[in-house]
Amino acid sequence: MYDRADPGNGPLAGLRVIDLTRARAGPTCTRQLADMGADVICVVDPQRRLLTGSDNHNLQRNKRSMQLDLTNDRAREAFYRLAERADVVVENFRPAVKDRLGIGYDVLSARNPGLVYASISGFGQEGPYANRPGVDQIAQGLSGLMSVTGPPGSGPWRVGVAISDTAAGTFLTQGVLAALVARERTGRGQWVHTSLLEAAINFMDFQAVRWLTDGEVPPQEGNNHPTVVPMGMFATADGHVNVAPMSRWETFAEALGAPELANDPRFADRNTRTAHRRELDEIIEQRMATASTAEWVERLNAAGCPCGPVLAVDETFADPQVEHLNIYSTVSDPDGGEIAVLRLPLTFSETPAAVGTGPVRPNHHTREILAELGYDDAEIDVLAASPD
Repeated sequence: MYDRADPGNGPLAGLRVIDLTRARAGPTCTRQLADMGADVICVVDPQRRLLTGSDNHNLQRNKRSMQLDLTNDRAREAFYRLAERADVVVENFRPAVKDRLGIGYDVLSARNPGLVYASISGFGQEGPYANRPGVDQIAQGLSGLMSVTGPPGSGPWRVGVAISDTAAGTFLTQGVLAALVARERTGRGQWVHTSLLEAAINFMDFQAVRWLTDGEVPPQEGNNHPTVVPMGMFATADGHVNVAPMSRWETFAEALGAPELANDPRFADRNTRTAHRRELDEIIEQRMATASTAEWVERLNAAGCPCGPVLAVDETFADPQVEHLNIYSTVSDPDGGEIAVLRLPLTFSETPAAVGTGPVRPNHHTREILAELGYDDAEIDVLAASPD
């Protein structure tokens, strides 16, 4: 169980990561690396517009922050010095921007051959859309994800979270870790990159291969499972439950209080249940309306049929299992108050991940980090002159 462990003892302790990212996808990757113990240094453009409020606090905790204007020669030289001492650089500019700034992979790897250079873009580093601006909802639409989300016949629906951002950030974390392992073997770093579009299509998973392998264009199924019947959401006497009858069909029918369904030829096997899904859903809906959510959760789980309530976010964080998992941590915000942020959902038995510090103002560690790079006070005064 997560025990709000010492952040200095994480599995990536001793690694230095330079974070050039903005918005959500890139900061998701660097947040994960920071939670696992890496020293993540955000290099912030003084002119850059940042996310604010709880969203920013959740993405930027556990990191150090400095301001450097990378269009300035003196500041870029300081960045080069920083990159020479780093293990990883993460960026999510549009593909052409990093080279225009003089901080692309070829430039930095020439100075630091062991560097792992990690990139996220909207649509890939090359190709006809490479230099388009990319955000989550555009990737959701282009990937096909919106076409399989929502009630049948209702038109495309956006997923309720920034799924391509968080997917791309998580995939890039995996890529960084794999490249660091490869460096142990080869002694060299490499460039690893992904995109919102690639991540969203990959998260389509079995829906994507229904087309690639079976030639079937997946339709919308609303709250029903696309291919397993009867798996879906049903209204109860006082709420809703998700039901996934993975046990024997007869067992589910008995737990439902409708044993006659086991002998109904319309529902005899997977194919017939799929063909008669609408009738079966109506029968289950009628039965579910006779008892409360809590009663169905208890009864179906006792019979070996996975079942759980459908909760609002406030109800989720009041759930006893969620409380037991310590799914969030409380840290200080830039104004000295306290805020709650989500923890990394991984538990390490020997080198635990942790949220040790809250977010800071963009210029908070500029002088400290420049001093670590060997700059004297006069040089720091010049480089740190950007407003806080």
